[in-house]
Amino acid sequence: MTEHGTIPGPSLSDTSTWLPLDGLAPGFDANKAPHDTGLAGQVVVVTDERGTSVTHEFTDSEVSWDYQPGPGDSLEAHQGTDAYEAFLVDDGLYFVQFHHRFRPDQAVSLVLDLRDGRALSVLSTILDEDRPAGATRVRHDFGPAVIAGAEVSGAAPAPTSSLIGRRVVWDYSPEHAYEHIYLSEQWYTWQCLAGPEKGLADTDENSVWQVRPGIYVFAWREKVIPCASVTIADHRDASAIRSHGVLFGLDETGEVPTHFTFGAHGRLVSMTVHPENLNFV
Repeated sequence: MTEHGTIPGPSLSDTSTWLPLDGLAPGFDANKAPHDTGLAGQVVVVTDERGTSVTHEFTDSEVSWDYQPGPGDSLEAHQGTDAYEAFLVDDGLYFVQFHHRFRPDQAVSLVLDLRDGRALSVLSTILDEDRPAGATRVRHDFGPAVIAGAEVSGAAPAPTSSLIGRRVVWDYSPEHAYEHIYLSEQWYTWQCLAGPEKGLADTDENSVWQVRPGIYVFAWREKVIPCASVTIADHRDASAIRSHGVLFGLDETGEVPTHFTFGAHGRLVSMTVHPENLNFV
């Protein structure tokens, strides 16, 4: 004991001791769903409101893509082939992840709704250290689109406030458990309940998009560790929520991009209802 009766030891508030992204990976993916090869042999073309189209040609393990900018897009045309993982979320609904070889500072999360003819892309980009003040190290850009040749139905993917007030416990493995508290359209709080980060907690930026009723893309951007995540979660059964996700950022050296997928089983533990005059919804 010290003079004031406290036990010496590392402070949980000392963020310099927090686990780097690559240190989290071992075992964190134990609840990941298997890679689904249902897209193999298919060519999927998505077109956004700018007229930009991206053609994706899938094999069992690789996706060849061709980016053709529309009139409202200042980027140049480019092509590439990357390894990918795909997860089947619901009937005809796929969550696809790939890390660009030609630009290691970028990774793509692609939601393909083959049933409703809609898509949502999330581009994750690692920013330079001289990024704008207040910006997180990894940025997310969201792009709703439609699938060429498909009969389009249902609502387009769009930002939503549906998760606000929910408190969910997520099990990523038998050893890794976290709690999420969805505070607002911009912020959520997480705390580690079990695992190597046990006791750590923070409030970080988030974005939430609905892709089908009860199924949401939830993306967060951390300010302490140079990383961000994109997940898709099926909340339709509050006692058996299922998510699939990816973490992307820099390793312990702060130089090497790190990209890995994971999955989790969740359950709603409580719901906060704000007074009507203070309600975000």
